[in-house]
Amino acid sequence: MSHRRIPKRKAVLAGAGAVGIAAAAVLLPHANASQSGSEASKGPAPRAVSAASAAELVAQLASQLGDEAYGGAYYDADKQQVVVNVVGDNNNVNVQVKKAGAVARSVQNSTGELKSATRTLTRQATIPGTAWAFDPRTNQILVTADRTVTGERWDRLEGTVESLGTGLARIQKSAGEFKPFIEGGDAIFGGGARCSLGFNVTTDDGQPGFLTAGHCGVAAEQWSQDPNGAPIGTVQAATFPGDGDFALVTYDDPATDAPSVVDVGGGQNVQITQAADAAVGQQVFRMGSTTGLREGAVTGLNATVNYPEGTVSGLIQTSVCAEPGDSGGALFTPDGSAIGLTSGGSGDCTSGGETFFQPVTTALAAVGAEIGAGGNGDADAGNGGDAGDNGDAGDNGDADAGNDGLGQTG
Repeated sequence: MSHRRIPKRKAVLAGAGAVGIAAAAVLLPHANASQSGSEASKGPAPRAVSAASAAELVAQLASQLGDEAYGGAYYDADKQQVVVNVVGDNNNVNVQVKKAGAVARSVQNSTGELKSATRTLTRQATIPGTAWAFDPRTNQILVTADRTVTGERWDRLEGTVESLGTGLARIQKSAGEFKPFIEGGDAIFGGGARCSLGFNVTTDDGQPGFLTAGHCGVAAEQWSQDPNGAPIGTVQAATFPGDGDFALVTYDDPATDAPSVVDVGGGQNVQITQAADAAVGQQVFRMGSTTGLREGAVTGLNATVNYPEGTVSGLIQTSVCAEPGDSGGALFTPDGSAIGLTSGGSGDCTSGGETFFQPVTTALAAVGAEIGAGGNGDADAGNGGDAGDNGDAGDNGDADAGNDGLGQTG
């Protein structure tokens, strides 16, 4: 089985304006920032930063301020500013935030209190069909229950949230059902399951490979490009459920050409140059074999999802829609940063819903790999997705949707 190189004549997607498919993503509801707190008015004016720089600035300030003074942060895409939640009236903290170029916003809940609340949820409300994540826009934990959470299970969840106290968490209902997106899609095949590629990588020992969803990696050890075809890759590591949903597959042929692009259809590619952390409020795109290219925003971090198969933690929550077959697809930014791998969620691209992603940076660190060919951005990426974990469906969008799947499968 050959792996074709993407012709250089294909256009590289340079920005969001080049995306040819409407987003159709529904943003999760959250309170207006100006209603939840006040911004300090004195000091240096906040500086404009890119979405990629926002994640770095947030991580820096979170470390400097500590869990008691820091209450989360998010990226205001319209103003291109980082808004930092500050607990208490310590003027030195406000000055520190402003000197870093961010906006200081007074809130009630510290990161330490929010973390403690999530531990309570984990102990008392780990119920299939539930999820929770930090929502810095409201300075709360957003707890979501899908349509299967009813009766005694709903009472248990509601009682646990109420026990946390006023203002720490809120519940919302989802019309769908939380599950890995595992149906349909041309991609890779193994053990009766169909999956798709995520991002091409290079391992620490120089081998070409790709990331995909962990629920795909635990379904079969070897993967081929065609049903019943010869294997092209072997799973080296897979995590699902547990601390993530990711797998590393290395190509059996070390000479496999694995370009660092996401094929978004229509002869256009997004060049993937790096892996980056997500920031709440950040604009992102997802490519999937079922629903193609979709747009949305990051709405929560450190999400925990209680799938029927087990609990998965450390995920990114977004408003990007997805459907069965999109699992494992690439989540990326317009400027070429690899952000996540589609894990699962609820809803569809008609009514919307919640979709969760495995952070790429965490997956790379866990499996010992990096984006591109030895970090130079040449050999990485494919897009796509992954998905089928139970043999009934293949997944996602990377190599199907009428294109080659980021040049990885063809």
